[in-house]
Amino acid sequence: MTATKHDWTKEEILEIYNKPLMELLYEAATIHREYHDPNTVQVSTLLSIKTGGCPEDCGYCPQAARYHTNVEGNDLMSVQQVKAQALRAKSSGSSRVCMGAAWRNVKDGPEFDQVLEMVRTINKLDMEVCCTLGMVTENQAKRLAEAGLYAYNHNLDTSEEYYKEVISTRGYEDRLQTIENVRKTNVTVCSGGIIGMGESVEDRAGMLVALSTLNPQPESVPINALVAVDGTPMEDQKPVEIWEMIRMVATSRIVMPKTQVRLSAGRTEMSREGQAMCFFAGANSIFAGDKLLTTPNPDVNEDMEMFKQLGLNPQKAFVKAPQPKTVEANESTHQSLGEKPKWTRPGHTIERNETAKQKASLLPKE
Repeated sequence: MTATKHDWTKEEILEIYNKPLMELLYEAATIHREYHDPNTVQVSTLLSIKTGGCPEDCGYCPQAARYHTNVEGNDLMSVQQVKAQALRAKSSGSSRVCMGAAWRNVKDGPEFDQVLEMVRTINKLDMEVCCTLGMVTENQAKRLAEAGLYAYNHNLDTSEEYYKEVISTRGYEDRLQTIENVRKTNVTVCSGGIIGMGESVEDRAGMLVALSTLNPQPESVPINALVAVDGTPMEDQKPVEIWEMIRMVATSRIVMPKTQVRLSAGRTEMSREGQAMCFFAGANSIFAGDKLLTTPNPDVNEDMEMFKQLGLNPQKAFVKAPQPKTVEANESTHQSLGEKPKWTRPGHTIERNETAKQKASLLPKE
């Protein structure tokens, strides 16, 4: 087995990323086969349990309240609604449900209690449960773990240097602190980023340095291609070329050999041939369903046809880590502390974010 290395440098990662493509693919595919079944890909379903109205200014996100993107906001879904969606996902071949809420951070109270009940409900369906809810404290992470959470997603998005060109309402250190809080539980970590936001190749390598030098490395790393949405500051970004995605997947696989590399947003722009090369390069997870939170995604039937053509099998739940036990709310040892943590607000200004905000403010109110 190839030893997991935790001291990657940007120069080393750039050297890998820029290798001749056939050499890069061969190395990535070889490592992939050491740790993973090359013919098995996990199918996950991403569910937006609370849509829109987010106070953050992430330049890529159509759910930010300050931009006008025609995203229809929805309050927090009910537990029964989520259960119905999870059962539908399971019947379509998904082994994992990822629930996303457009929050800056988790706040103790009835809504978080409702999310905890959603986690309990889905875990009892023998499906992996992942949440992405913004920043969490150590106690909140422990409450999620008790409910039966399998994974917590908190993306670094990009390198620490370029992060300041994307988001001004929170700091990079908050991302790392949330991951550290999750690591104090038995919940696995899901953390990756987005390419195509105007960052350099050096920034992509910087993000992989930040992820690969975590010890342990994240169990799951989503690689997203930006979906440019009208009304966001990044609406004019050019689509990522498939070769960039293949190189990013392959490099991620080499520097994080045990990690599930997730082929995430942007698949609607990828041909089956392009996706096949990503699987060969080490991607072993996709998101299924017609939407990824608010952006388009291939139909699940199309994905199953692609699996059939490529001879791929959906991965069963709890292959990489055991199923968590669910502790009922009345038996929980970690109760709400009513925390009000002061997460970072850097306060700098990003010109394109401000321009998009001003543009939205001039539009007539609906």
